[in-house]
Amino acid sequence: MLDTKKLVVGTLIGGIALQLGGYLIFDVAVADFYAANRSPQLLIRETPLRWAAAAGDFFMAALITLGIVVRRADNPTIGAGLLTGGVIAGLAWFSIHFTQYAFRSEENFMLIFVDPLLEAIHGGIAGAILAAVLARIPKAA
Repeated sequence: MLDTKKLVVGTLIGGIALQLGGYLIFDVAVADFYAANRSPQLLIRETPLRWAAAAGDFFMAALITLGIVVRRADNPTIGAGLLTGGVIAGLAWFSIHFTQYAFRSEENFMLIFVDPLLEAIHGGIAGAILAAVLARIPKAA
């Protein structure tokens, strides 16, 4: 049975972890790579919609939390959280990018592979944090 408290706490903590990690990875560490590999036809907002980015991170956090809770409901480990978060995020982003590449001409082929791998790292780190937090929440009665 799904523990609602774990889902809510995991979604909140995971969303915050994904926001912070995403900033460090995508806006700081590899921003130049994305700028160099972005298709000229791609319309990028000058000012990103932070609320929409946060919503996406909270939905991903909920998905990773579900994966961790279902996989290791009684005793989530940091290693299992890292693996679960990485696999879920990587598969989700590979799916998104290949689908976009099929239908949109502005999708860059290099980013189809690099972005999901970076997202797997991003999701894995969030999953490890989530597992550490979720392991401290007592089991529901």
